[in-house]
Amino acid sequence: MSARDERFFFLLQIAAHRLKTRADAALVEAGGLTTAQTAMMTIIRAEGTVTQREIATRLKQRESAVGAMAERLLKAGYITRTRSGTDGRAWNLAATKKGVKAMEAMGAAFADINALIDEAFPARDMARMAKGLRRLIELAGED
Repeated sequence: MSARDERFFFLLQIAAHRLKTRADAALVEAGGLTTAQTAMMTIIRAEGTVTQREIATRLKQRESAVGAMAERLLKAGYITRTRSGTDGRAWNLAATKKGVKAMEAMGAAFADINALIDEAFPARDMARMAKGLRRLIELAGED
């Protein structure tokens, strides 16, 4: 069977959309953050302090999109933003106590999404599926 025979692209789109919608609702309810904001906060929390450019690179997003997201997180009180001491054009982002608390609430909410994925794909297939998706991302290239 081919990707076309299975309508694989269509299936990927529908699955991704439904998972994102469900995850956004669960994460907003748990801690007030969307999946995109949670991804950004995860990087900020792990790094301590990180530039918007570094986040954009890691999330494979445009820096302008990350800047807009940073603005929303800043207004919500989840992060602080200061000028870089080494690059006057760069902004350093760090999590606030409120942001850390919101992130702590995310674990259980996202566990439900992972449980759906685990239910759909047997453990013996998960590594192969993840490898295939990473390869597909690589082959599809940048936006």
